[in-house]
Amino acid sequence: MMVDTQIRPSDVTKYPIIDAMLRVPREEFVPAAQREAAYAGAHVALGQGRVVLEPRTLGKMLDAVSVAPGDVALDIGTGQGYSAAVLARMAEAVVALEEDEALAAEAETALAETGADNSAVVTGPLAAGAPKAGPYDVILIQGGIESLPQAIPDQLAEGGRIAAIFMAGNVGVCRIGTKLRGAVAWRDVFNATAPVLPGFAAERVFEL
Repeated sequence: MMVDTQIRPSDVTKYPIIDAMLRVPREEFVPAAQREAAYAGAHVALGQGRVVLEPRTLGKMLDAVSVAPGDVALDIGTGQGYSAAVLARMAEAVVALEEDEALAAEAETALAETGADNSAVVTGPLAAGAPKAGPYDVILIQGGIESLPQAIPDQLAEGGRIAAIFMAGNVGVCRIGTKLRGAVAWRDVFNATAPVLPGFAAERVFEL
């Protein structure tokens, strides 16, 4: 029902995305108290301002970055691992980055139990990325950003794609960046909002 009422009507029709979202049990990647809301068309709260992105938003991000079977992907802010589990069914390998140790432990357990053997959970600051396993063909950021630390695009391979939700106050837009000749060119894809992730807020400047 989630795929038929939220994903396909959003013009996400690529078979690998549909197949992955049909096969990954979303309820296994949210807090127990939120399981009844796992398939609703909204973000699922993980606590402390963190969320699992709504299915439509994740589906459209995956569609826009065109994940290929041989890609190595970095999933920043994986939470309890749902996005990494979906990516793992589409890419060759996935690095799931999470700085909250409790969430990282939950993600590791859920990914193992659902057979995402080509994924690895890494614990560390989200804004630093995971350079040891890079460069990456695809980077997905699972939350809003106001600014993008240079460490993230530096880990993108030539020709690689990055998806992020850029927030300005309560308004946001998902942009896709493509790295060509060492620089990332961005384009707006669709409107979306999400809480800003730790380390991705714009620097606040005090003015008199």
